[in-house]
Amino acid sequence: MAQMEIVMPKMGESITEATIIKWSKQVGEHIGFEETLLEIATDKVDSEIPSPVEGILLKILFEEDTIVPVGEVIAIVATEGEQNEKEELKSKEPKNKGIDEMNFKARNELKEIVRKEQENLSKGDKFYSPLVKKIAAEENISWAELDEIKGSGAKGRVSKSDLLTYIENREEAVSKPNYKSIDNTSTENVEIIEMDRMRQLIADHMVRSVQTSPHVTSFLEIDVTNIVNWRNEHKQAYEKKHGQKLTFTPIFLEAVAKAIVDFPLINSSVEGKNILVKKNINIGMATALPSGNLIVPVIKNADQYNLAELVSKVNELANNARKNKLKPEDTQNGTFTLTNVGTFGNTMGTPIINQPQAAILSTGAINKKPAVLETEYGDIVAIRHRMFLSLSYDHRIIDGKLGGSFLRRIGDYLEAFDKRQEI
Repeated sequence: MAQMEIVMPKMGESITEATIIKWSKQVGEHIGFEETLLEIATDKVDSEIPSPVEGILLKILFEEDTIVPVGEVIAIVATEGEQNEKEELKSKEPKNKGIDEMNFKARNELKEIVRKEQENLSKGDKFYSPLVKKIAAEENISWAELDEIKGSGAKGRVSKSDLLTYIENREEAVSKPNYKSIDNTSTENVEIIEMDRMRQLIADHMVRSVQTSPHVTSFLEIDVTNIVNWRNEHKQAYEKKHGQKLTFTPIFLEAVAKAIVDFPLINSSVEGKNILVKKNINIGMATALPSGNLIVPVIKNADQYNLAELVSKVNELANNARKNKLKPEDTQNGTFTLTNVGTFGNTMGTPIINQPQAAILSTGAINKKPAVLETEYGDIVAIRHRMFLSLSYDHRIIDGKLGGSFLRRIGDYLEAFDKRQEI
């Protein structure tokens, strides 16, 4: 009987761990190929994880509500003789102790798992994941100190975010005077809202990004009158012909993809002392969820699509995001991100880089403004549609010249939009 180790899948370059929400199968049960084995959650997406093989589920190594590092073995499936194994499990059910889903062999195997977990225990009774232990060792946190940290996970387990919060508070306590805490809840009208799991992970991701990359932001105001007029003229006919809403986002994405081709170093990341220039142009688009959180689905090889194809991809991913139907691969391997703050009526923004990427573009609201136009008869003042672009970039590898030139190239492509093109 062969055994297959099931590992926590990689959900994206910036994702190092995921939370097990629910096991869809229990030990001793048969599972089919690509049948849902468990549900997991990250700061980007909640996903159903299918089994890569058919067989009998022999071991579950982590309980529900446990945070597990990417690549960690989470379960073991028997891939040969699964039917005989299932029948054996049933035939060896205890007669006098009620229903037991595991046979004697399976119980012994689980005892071995428990024994191995015991090796990870401190002098107290808490379990710590390999990732938590690694961070604790790097920060010189003793077992006794670790045991004192209040965990937010199942049965009080300490998660990565719990430990990072503790470390941050500990550093602040060293650098700040020890003022006496004052409880104002009795005198102030305060509502306390506990962060949900996604918001906690987003917060952690944003803090790490600012601590990792020295951010620089450049701004550019451009004229998008041709784009606005073309969209207004064609949006109803486009939806009738293609069954797709015609938004500004695909037009912005098309210009970004073209500019990345011109300036490939923008499409990179830092790994140690090396710069990794990505050959595939995979552009993520920040999408607001009904909960108020953000998710970033990714359009792979965006430079290879025409405008109509980008419209279709944008609508598909945005709709799936809002319905919580994104697949893990839909948020993986992004190399650049676009966020549209204009959707919320904002003039411009200073976005935080989506690690490990090197840059992120923010598009602001489109407003009518008086502008000076040069004509063959002299300068005139006309009402034009204008907007701001904001590019935040990692100053470790992108200097002002490159960042500014790239931003200007995006603006050039948008201002040169062909208003005569057909739908």
